This record gives sequence, structure tokens and C-alpha cells, in this order.
Amino acid sequence: MSDKVVITCALTGVLAKREQCPWVPYTPAEIAEEARRAWEAGAAVVHIHARTDEGAPTYEPQVYAAIRREIESRCPVILNFSTGGLGPMEGRVAHVREVKPAIAALNMGSMNYAKYSPRRKDFVFDFVFENPFKDICYLLSVMKEAKVKPELECFDLGHTASIVPLLDQGLLEEPLQFSFIMGVLGGIRATAENLAAQAREARALSRDPAWEVIGISHEQWTMLAAALALGGNVRVGLEDNFYLDSAGTQMARSNGDLVAKAVRMARDAGREPATVQEARSMLSLRQI
Repeated sequence: MSDKVVITCALTGVLAKREQCPWVPYTPAEIAEEARRAWEAGAAVVHIHARTDEGAPTYEPQVYAAIRREIESRCPVILNFSTGGLGPMEGRVAHVREVKPAIAALNMGSMNYAKYSPRRKDFVFDFVFENPFKDICYLLSVMKEAKVKPELECFDLGHTASIVPLLDQGLLEEPLQFSFIMGVLGGIRATAENLAAQAREARALSRDPAWEVIGISHEQWTMLAAALALGGNVRVGLEDNFYLDSAGTQMARSNGDLVAKAVRMARDAGREPATVQEARSMLSLRQI
């Protein structure tokens, strides 16, 4: 087990609103300030969804370019851009082609994606998250051309196994980088046993992969603890979870607060947060 852990912070997401958490950033300057806070607290990577100034999701390359400029003027943190969402593939990846972050996240399969309220006995939202292989292959071809590392976002074991034909086609190159998203209704349940199964599957199908866990909502801290024990990397941030406790009673006031807790947990487990340069090496990224 490595004694270093790469901490990623997902700053804003696509669904989180200020009505839910007043500290969700929208503008490029606000996102950059949250990136700085996350980096100062110990994050080496920030995962970014661009927003309009009013908070709506956007894929406009000029907005991502503004976010990059604002962040780079404040700190050297590694940039990871999202490609997830709805709409034409070209629109979902133009910002990767033009702005060229170090990493771009890539959803590795289709699924039901829902949230259920036991109190209301009804679904808060319920949709099919479509990511067919033709779209995955197109996104990977753009990332390969732009020399951007794909982060393989896997919501279930079948998504992890989907690397096999992509390696055979040469669209993926080892060593791979996985993110295991745990706790979405329609995907794999957030348990330590399931996380261990995902890590085993990745290691069985690829050579020396890097992986992190993304625990959704109140599951975040339990899954972070499991990943630290298993030797994986971790992600926190206001995209995934607003709270500093598993009961959901203490809301974080910034992404930096969430990273600071992850750092404390890592050190309690005998692991040290990786610096930006260490993270570049651990994730097999271009050195700059």
C-alpha cells in the first residue's frame, strides 16, 4: 500500500444549487477560489463542471478556458474536466479538445439514475443515464488526440469490465485511472465489500491501475475510510456531499473544509496527501 493518497475535490457538480448549499461556486472566479481553498487544504486535483453565472450547466469552451486561467493564477492544482451530461457528443467534449486539461472524466456505461425519498414514498428524480459504447469511443478518441488522460467513472462492476474492448481497440492505454462511484440508486451500493470488488476487477483486467472512490452524499466518509484502508485514492467536494458528518447535520462552508477532513482521515490512517507533482507521477500524467 502506498503511504501517499491523491485527494481530488469536485468543486461544484451539475446538480448542486445554492438553495441547497450557499457555498456552491458558479462563476469562473468563484470556482477558482474554491480550487485554491481545496489545494491549500491538501487536494492535488480538482474536478470541474462549468456553470453559467446564474448556475446552469454549460459546456462552452470559453467558460472552461476562463476557469483554467482563474485557477492557474491562484494555484498549481491539476485540472480534471467533466464530459458527463446530456446533449450532442461534440458539444460535451469541445472544451476538452480546446482547453486540454490534464484529465477528463468519462462515464463508462449506461444505467438507471435515480434518487428516492422514503418520506415521500416517491422518486425525487428518475432518468436513464445513457452512455453507449459509440459515445464512449468518440470521447476517448478526442481525449487521445488532445493527449488528455481519461478518468474512467464506473458506477457498477459492468462499467469497470467495459475497458476490455477499449484496450483491444487501442483507445485506452495503460496504466488506467478509475473512479468508483458508490451509492447512486441504479448503481453499485456503497459498501466496503463492493469497493474491494471494484478494485479487484480493475486490477484483474488492467496493469497497475490507479483508482479512487467517490462516495455520494452521506456515504462519502464511510467510503473514504474504506478506500484509505484499501490503498486507493479519494474524492470529496460539494458536488458529492455538503456535510462534514455522516448524519448530515454540519454543513461544510467550502470545499476546503471537506478536503481538510479528508486530510485528517488520511493521516489518521497512516497516509499522507500527495503533492501536485507526486499526484502527477501516481496518475501517470504529463509532467510540466
